[in-house]
Amino acid sequence: MKRSKKEASSESRYNTKLQCGWRRPLQQVASPLDLNRMSPGARKHPINLSAVFQSFWDHRPLILQMTRREIVGRYRGSIMGLLWSLINPILMLGVYSLVFGKIFQARWGTAPGSAGEFTLVLFAGMIVHGLLAECVNRAPGLIVGNVNYVKKVVFPLEILPWVQLGAALFHATISSLALLVFVILIQHSVNWTLVFVPVVLLPYLMFIMGCSWFLAATGVYLRDLGQITGFITTVLLFLSPVFYPVSALPENYRFLMLLNPLTFIIEQFRNVLIWGNAPDWTGLGLYLAFGVSVAWAGFFWFQKTRRGFADVL
Repeated sequence: MKRSKKEASSESRYNTKLQCGWRRPLQQVASPLDLNRMSPGARKHPINLSAVFQSFWDHRPLILQMTRREIVGRYRGSIMGLLWSLINPILMLGVYSLVFGKIFQARWGTAPGSAGEFTLVLFAGMIVHGLLAECVNRAPGLIVGNVNYVKKVVFPLEILPWVQLGAALFHATISSLALLVFVILIQHSVNWTLVFVPVVLLPYLMFIMGCSWFLAATGVYLRDLGQITGFITTVLLFLSPVFYPVSALPENYRFLMLLNPLTFIIEQFRNVLIWGNAPDWTGLGLYLAFGVSVAWAGFFWFQKTRRGFADVL
């Protein structure tokens, strides 16, 4: 059966298209793989306040999985494994008890008390400071140390500080449990106010997240930042009421100590866990507003600057 010239011409054009391929604009044929290879600057990243919490909620299974891997990875290859996370705080408590309690006969402020109580107060301050120091010291290298997440796949980079905070919070929790055991041994009781510990730490965690987002983004462009943060956290240790109370300072200089963002949280942490006092609700409300503001500012900076991560790295 013979075909008409019109049918033959149509079939010829169709075969030519199959051989040469359809040539359509990128916007019409972009596949998920193409989107993965697009420049990070071509994708929009939310910067509003709700996005701070929405990102955490949407990626919470991934954050939990990466946090678990981060914790296990730190002790991989060691004989004791995760048991070191419990041994370390117990050893530190023993060292503090020996040095400050037995050798220096230190007491907290002018109030009478045993050397054991001074050790508890000191270790509580070290836990709060250590939570901030671990996150801040590691934040500048979060993006630089995970280049594969920046260049190869579409990955929510903003969750990396959450992962780091989760690992630090795990170690702080283990240390707090060791502290609680020593509280029972020394005071022979447990204060019911310890249930407020998560409430006290929540504003502090928001403050830490804001600092982590800011340092993680800035560390991509300023590689020396990692050396500076170690010095800053060490200075904060001695400018916070960790080794001495605020009352030990002259009244003219106490306001400088109160400007330290660690001061209020350290004192509230001790109040609810050791002294059995209720937290300062007004102060916690103000600190929560401050912490959320810092978190949003750090998140805003991170989202604005992440467009250049792939170009720099």
